[in-house]
Amino acid sequence: MPDSLIVPLFVTTDLPPHADLAEFGELLARTARVLGPDGYEASLSGNVFWLDRPVLPGQQPVADDELRFAGMLGHLAVSVPAVSVPARPGRDVREVVRDVRRAIGAAVTERYGDVGAAPAVFAIRDRDVRERTPDSALAVAIRPAAELVGAAR
Repeated sequence: MPDSLIVPLFVTTDLPPHADLAEFGELLARTARVLGPDGYEASLSGNVFWLDRPVLPGQQPVADDELRFAGMLGHLAVSVPAVSVPARPGRDVREVVRDVRRAIGAAVTERYGDVGAAPAVFAIRDRDVRERTPDSALAVAIRPAAELVGAAR
């Protein structure tokens, strides 16, 4: 019976000025469903938020045409074999983070184009997910396909 490997993650990237934060979170969660060259299953859940710079007195807010910095704090769960066998060893955190980093980088570039830098994906402490998620963050939720079709009309 497989065990789960749960990796707390922080994902950051620049997004186009009018990107939808909820859509970004959905893209991340959808992208993380199948990872790696052998297509193993995973599940990403968490919260997305804008990391806009604070506007101090006398400063101008970010221009409408500037990129916006977005982040996600959450957990990636992956099923791993309970007993490693030579033909299929268990996955480790580095492998899983490498695979989700590649998948997220490709998906963000495909959806938003080249925004100058690949998304950063880091394994972090579980405590950081709990303590650093802003109150204003949006929970990541995958909408059913039928709802997505209706929303596109």
